[in-house]
This record gives sequence, C-alpha cells and structure tokens, in this order.
Amino acid sequence: MFKQIKTAMRKPNYDKYPATHVSGTIYQGWENIIAELESRYGNRQQWAIDLYVGAMEEEFISAFGRTGRRIVSTRSLMKTQPEIEKLTERFMTDDVLFGFISNVSLDEYFCQDKVSEFLAESKNEPIIIIGTGAAKFAAEDAPVVYADMARWEIQQRFRRHEVKALGYDNREEPPSFQYKRGYFNDWNICDRHKLELATAHRIGYWIDSNQAGKPKMISNQTFIEGIRKTARNPFRVVPFFDPAPWGGQWMKEVCDLDRSEVNYGWCFDCVPEENSLLLDVEGTRFEIPAQDLVLLEAIPLLGEAVESRFGKSFPIRFDFLDTMGGGNLSLQVHPTTQFVQTNFGIHYTQDESYYLLDAGEDAVVYLGLKEGVDSTGMINGLRHAQETGEAFPVEKYVNKIPAKKHDHFLIPNGTIHCSGRNSMVLEISATPNIFTFKLYDWQRLGLDGKPRPINIERGRQVIKWERDTRYVREHLANHIETLAETPHCKKERTGLHPNEFIETTRYTFDEKITLHNAGSVHVLNLAEGEEAVVESPNGAFDPFVVHYVETFIVPACVGEYTIRPCGKAEGKTCKVIEAHVRV
Repeated sequence: MFKQIKTAMRKPNYDKYPATHVSGTIYQGWENIIAELESRYGNRQQWAIDLYVGAMEEEFISAFGRTGRRIVSTRSLMKTQPEIEKLTERFMTDDVLFGFISNVSLDEYFCQDKVSEFLAESKNEPIIIIGTGAAKFAAEDAPVVYADMARWEIQQRFRRHEVKALGYDNREEPPSFQYKRGYFNDWNICDRHKLELATAHRIGYWIDSNQAGKPKMISNQTFIEGIRKTARNPFRVVPFFDPAPWGGQWMKEVCDLDRSEVNYGWCFDCVPEENSLLLDVEGTRFEIPAQDLVLLEAIPLLGEAVESRFGKSFPIRFDFLDTMGGGNLSLQVHPTTQFVQTNFGIHYTQDESYYLLDAGEDAVVYLGLKEGVDSTGMINGLRHAQETGEAFPVEKYVNKIPAKKHDHFLIPNGTIHCSGRNSMVLEISATPNIFTFKLYDWQRLGLDGKPRPINIERGRQVIKWERDTRYVREHLANHIETLAETPHCKKERTGLHPNEFIETTRYTFDEKITLHNAGSVHVLNLAEGEEAVVESPNGAFDPFVVHYVETFIVPACVGEYTIRPCGKAEGKTCKVIEAHVRV
C-alpha cells in the first residue's frame, strides 16, 4: 500500500532547521567563551554559571577550571539525595509514567548549613559557582551566565543515561522515570528560576551546550533581540522526529529524513514546551527552548485574553502521527479535565483531533463506542487481553470509520480512539502531551522489546460511554461547515468540538487570502501546496515562506496577515488548516 502512495509524493522541501535571523556576536568553543568572559568580568571576584538541569555539569566544571579560579558546584550545597527524595516523593508517586505537578521551590533543595559555611568562607576569593541555582549564591554584582537546555536534547541524554536530575542521581533509572521527574518536578523548578533571573535582568550571557563539547555563547542583548523578534513575526519551532512501535514511512520521504531508520512515528512540530527555537547569529545556529518565548513574551505571542486564561503555557499543539506502512496506534482515551486536576495537578486536559494529511485506500480511524456496548464486559475483556496477551476484539466495541485525505475527526476528552494503519495524521490538540491512557496495544511490544504501560484502570474512570456510534456520526466524524466561498477561496469550519477550547478553520485558495488573529495566537499547517508566503499588509514583518506540511505560528500581536501561493505553487490551489483559542 505504501509503495503505491509513495509514487505520488513530491520532492522534499521541508525545512527541518527554521531559524530567526538576529544580529550580534556569537562565541564558539570554551576557549573563546572564557576569553570573552575574562575580558568583561576578569576583575570580578565571583562568577555564576547557572545551569538548566540536563546540562553536562562535568564539562562546565572542567572548562571553567582552566581559569585558575576555585570552582564550587551547587550540588555541593544541596541536601543529601535521601532528603531530596523525601522532599519530592509525594509528587513523583510510585507510578511508572505519572506524577503530580510539584510546588517545590529551588530554595528547598539547598542545605542552609552548607550555604552559610560557603558564604562565610568565600568572600575574598576568586570563585566560579557552577550549577542550577548558582546565581542565588553569588554577590549581587556578580556576572551571571545562563546555560539553557532544549528538552528534546535532555530526553536524548536520559535515553543515554548521561545526566543527573536536580540534586538527584537517577542516571541508572529507565528513561521514562527520568522524564517523569523532569516533567513533574525539575523542569518547572528550573523554568521558575530562569524566569526570575531573566525578569530581574541578571543574565549577561546565554550558553547553548546542546551539542556536548561544542558550546556557543551570545550576549543577553542578542538573546532578547531574538526572542522579541520571534514573538512579533511568523515563525516555526524546530521539529523533532522519533520512531514508534506503530511508526510509518511517509515522513521519511516528505520531510527528507534518514532513510536507514526503521520508521518514524512522531513529529512534534509545534509543542513549545518540548521543541526548540533556533536563532541564526552570524550564520551560526544558537538553540534555545521554545518555552523561553512563552515565558518571556507571553502576551505578544499568545494574546492578552489567552495569556490571562493559560498563563505562561502555550495551549495549542500540532504534531504528526505517521502510520503509512506501519500499524495501528494504541487504543486509548484522554482523561477529563477534573481527572487531571485532581490526580496530576494539571489545569487542562488533552482534547484533540485527527486531521488526515494523507491516507491509504484502507485507512481508518477508530472512534467512539458502538451502540449498546456492555461497559463491564469491555473492561473485563481489556483486562483479560492484558493479563494473557490474547487479542482484544476491538471492532466488537469500537467504531471503525473509513478515513480519507483532508478528513477531520474530533476527539474530546473521554472519547476512545486511535488512528489506524496507512494514515498520516496532523494531530491538533491542547498541549499537555503526557496524559494518554492506553487501553490496548494490539499485542505488540515497545521499541525496547518490552510491553508498553497499559492504563485500563485509569482509562475506565474517564471513558464517556455515551460517545457511541450515533454521537460520533452527529458530532465527531468529519463535520465540515462552509463559512464563505468565492471563486478563489473557500473558508470552512472543521472543528473542534464545542467542549474543546480550540477552533479550527480550513482555507482552500489559489490567490492571496487575508486572516486576522482577533486576539489569539494562530497555529497553521500548509496541508496542500508546494509553498506559500505569509506577508504583512503594512510591511510589519518580512515575507515568511512556508512549505508543504510545515507548521507555523503567527503571534497574536501580528493582527492582520495574508497568505498566498508562491514559487512552484503560484496560481495553484493550496490549503491551510488554522487553529486558535476561542476568545
């Protein structure tokens, strides 16, 4: 089937490394970085090199040890690991995947006796303090250098068992446990500390150490210019791709990925909490977490009403699920809002939808329950399948709906669902990305050769049994409403469900169209057409070119903007799917 589809694919023009161009100087390599800091701060007694958790601490300590100054690691000032384990245990829980969002502060990690002793004996000695929280123990006039980390790279380091958690050596734990501690505890603590330093204007330089042994540094002025520019122009985050047990082959061709990989199942193309931003400084890429943009420029980016509702959280997620030549996703359900608030400390849940970018002739979506399903019998059947490894009769209980290119299926929380094989899904959803309760995984193993975690007991508490065939047909399956139509543009509402806060609109056009943010950030994907250009009617930003299936973000502060086919798509039909928060 995939071989037939592959012949229709176009030559790849997907940009895997989009960047914001910014003026400034970039310093590469430890020798040049330290030389710049010596020239600026050589007369200061103390320096603070503050690290986001996941940075290679030993590399920083080794590099700055060459200065001849005494190096003090913030880990030496922290409480013991058993004390930190006790401090965080109620948030980590004993679950394999899920914890509870921590309210532990960074200050609680430090032993006051150790801190007092350090402060008393370090007043008149050249010292470099290195580690998470370093700025807390340096003099008020001490220079602060912040070494940020992209979460995707942190996750790769988890898989390689390379980095310690905050005050806690968990390198030997499974990557899922390391990720859980990062997601529910460490990353939130580090984000709060980073935001405090940035808003207090304490940071003089930023270091990108996402490539071990190849550090880069820019000034805070260059960093702020890049952040501000990005938040006021159309932009893209850096997509990342990952294999999956059900993964397919479509993205290899369309996104020009490594053909030697067995498959690619995931692509996160707009999840700022996970993705990175690239700043192009003097032709060199400088990588920062996209979440920095949300933390520091939330209102221009999100819009005042959206920021008021979601705070410093980007609420819209676009990602790809590729099962072309692969298999079915796990049968799953997402929890209700009340469930995630009560059990995980999360403010909103993962409502979502499947937009079909491409589909084979046999493509299907499993969505909702059949009429008159015996809930007890179904749950017992799922338990039996998990305990024995026998097949679960999915089609006895769940609707199997044929799917074709550009169909849109709505999946409000509590709805059983999964994408079938030979589908290329653009998943449009609310951002929390960890809260999927798998009910059945088609008798297969994960990429590590072990069964993936199944959450039948949690799932049964959130399944909305009334979401049956009739409900799916009337409310969820490909409900398209034409809003306006001219000879050159068709505007259609494709969703989402009234229970979801995201609205989606599809534009089919062969000439310039005009859109307006109307108070909310827009997230869009060029779902059809070789390329298009996004422009400002009043020249507020430079023309921004996007290519087939690239996801892009238009900040709320942009206001009015236009999109038109360009390049090889000039005069041809394009489609964009646009999502925003209902305000």
